[in-house]
Amino acid sequence: MEAGNYSVGLDIGTTKIVAIIGKKNEYGKIEVLGIGKSKSLGVHRGVVNNITQTIKSIQQAVEEAEANSGLKIGSVVVGIAGQHIRSLQHSDYITRPDSEEVINEDDLDKLCNQVYKLVMLPGEEIIHVLPQEYKVDGQAEIKEPIGMYGGRLEANFHVVVGQVSSIKNVGRCIKSAGLDLGNITLEPLASSDAVLSKEEKEAGVALIDIGGGTTDLAIFKDGIIRHTAVIPFGGGVITEDIKEGCSIIEKQAELLKIKFGSAWP
Repeated sequence: MEAGNYSVGLDIGTTKIVAIIGKKNEYGKIEVLGIGKSKSLGVHRGVVNNITQTIKSIQQAVEEAEANSGLKIGSVVVGIAGQHIRSLQHSDYITRPDSEEVINEDDLDKLCNQVYKLVMLPGEEIIHVLPQEYKVDGQAEIKEPIGMYGGRLEANFHVVVGQVSSIKNVGRCIKSAGLDLGNITLEPLASSDAVLSKEEKEAGVALIDIGGGTTDLAIFKDGIIRHTAVIPFGGGVITEDIKEGCSIIEKQAELLKIKFGSAWP
């Protein structure tokens, strides 16, 4: 979220919590102004399971970022993950009252807001509604319908859903740490915006982010998000397997994983 001329992101992970302050430079790239890290003590597999410890870890990371940047953090954008996250595909449509008027941004917002009203399972809420492709009066595979004429506007959506209680727990930790919650975004989407190019998304790419407690997945094709997932297994599981298999302590297992671990194509 914009705070003056800079933005603040907060990643609440299983093994560490990271706060980063950045701003766009004259070339449109993000310039990092400060980073703060702390050990995450109240999160298990991407989900907060100890409010008090998570608050302390957030405060430590934020204070370090403030000290490194000389800036005061007021509001943050928070990445969310965890095994409670799921995604689904949904198609919906609206009938426009005047097909002689061109389709505008309000029409797209109306269709998108209609999807947000979908009834989810008890205890769930929609986090993101991501348009994929549009159809206007039967004409399919339209990426940008604004400016076109048509009476029936349809779209395919990728919908990201999360558990209400888990989302609220994140919000409570943020507010109790003395911060304002600007927005919540799915972590694999945030990661893909940071590391994937437009060309990669167009050609087709899968982003796999192996964290301490979860593995995030985002798949793109033709520049469109096709699938997202948060798998409740991460690097911590590998460390635990090494620990049990070799009958060694966790610290030694982690060192072995870091030193000798590799992935062959």
